[in-house]
Amino acid sequence: MAVTGCSAGGGDAGSDHKSAADSAAGGEAQRGASGRAGGTASGAKATAPPKLTSHIIRTASLTVQVKDVPKALDAARTATESAGGYIGDENTSRDEEGHEQTRVVLRVPADRYDEVLTGLEGTGKLVSRTAQAQDVTDQVVDVDSRIRSQRASVARVRGLMDQASDLSDVVSLESELSRREADLESLLAQQASLKDRTSLATITLSLSETPVRKKDATHDEPGFADALSGGWHVFVTVVHWIALALGAVLPFAVTAALLALLWLRVVRPRLPRRTADASGAAGAAGAAPPMTALGPLPAARPVPPQGGERPAPSGEGGARE
Repeated sequence: MAVTGCSAGGGDAGSDHKSAADSAAGGEAQRGASGRAGGTASGAKATAPPKLTSHIIRTASLTVQVKDVPKALDAARTATESAGGYIGDENTSRDEEGHEQTRVVLRVPADRYDEVLTGLEGTGKLVSRTAQAQDVTDQVVDVDSRIRSQRASVARVRGLMDQASDLSDVVSLESELSRREADLESLLAQQASLKDRTSLATITLSLSETPVRKKDATHDEPGFADALSGGWHVFVTVVHWIALALGAVLPFAVTAALLALLWLRVVRPRLPRRTADASGAAGAAGAAPPMTALGPLPAARPVPPQGGERPAPSGEGGARE
């Protein structure tokens, strides 16, 4: 019994010792795990990168059908100006049926972009909508970094110019300074453009009037007014084409009239004089002596008297001959 009691007491003491050791080991393990977790959390907190501000270019295009375009345009202008934006390009026109159409570019702050866009959609019947978002954060950071480097470079070149004493060195440094300043201005322009496009969203709004609904032609028969309207349309069309034909023929008609006037005023008056000259020449030819096969007959000339004889009368002489 004593041996058994000792064995039991030793077993209880061993078990108690083992339990205490396990508890101590568990506590150390828990403290180690907590320490590792705390160290990991502290390390993660120490090495966390800084949060960058997003730079996003937002653009949208809306086509809305309204009943009154000027009224809807005034509402869009008021909403844009109330949000702190402004109106860009504006173009208004009318189609063949007399419906007014307006296209306007709105620039609104980026934080009021969704609000203004939703308000514009409610001005009428939405026909189409497109929206785009372009993240240019990397480009903005790159441009900012290059601007800082370029400014430091310009400052170094200016310091070298202050220390230069040789004329050739001064000229070379001035040329380099001009080039670097030009690069810096270009980077500053890119920075300003990115800032404008990211700070203000662009909304292109197209407004058109609702077309008038026409009656169903299948149940309506044409009347006198329809016939009169159709006849007037045909008459106007015919007059239009006649005017076009006259316009095409007019140059040729003017040329023909000028030629006819030239004929009557210059060419024809000369023809009667030439005919009269020809008639006079024909009369003179008729008074000439008669022609024979051997030529014209000689004209009769008086024969002088010989030996006291009288000249025979022309009738007798003609008879003797």
